[in-house]
Amino acid sequence: MRPVIPYVTAALLFGLGVYGVLRRRNAVLVLMAVELMLNAVNLILVTADTTVRAQLPHAGQVFALFVIVLAAAEVGVGLAIVLQLYRLRASVVVDEVPLDEDAAAEPVAATVEGGR
Repeated sequence: MRPVIPYVTAALLFGLGVYGVLRRRNAVLVLMAVELMLNAVNLILVTADTTVRAQLPHAGQVFALFVIVLAAAEVGVGLAIVLQLYRLRASVVVDEVPLDEDAAAEPVAATVEGGR
């Protein structure tokens, strides 16, 4: 098997994931783009394992399993953060997340409910 095809596919997947992280405003779509990047890394690890089997047998597959476990943990923590963000801000738009302490002290949902 020629290893060029999986490497090019992995590069395209990784590029698509980077584009998704940089361009998307929705936090759930950003998490999906990160998953695309992790799957591209898995494809590279498994392809490298099949092409360079003499030095370390099955090392790429073991690392791919670690990446899958890391991706599962990332999804769990990421979705918990997104749910908490939705509860506090009533939106999952990444651009509206306050990054300083002054803006984080007053939730938007409380000001919206108080104005009604």
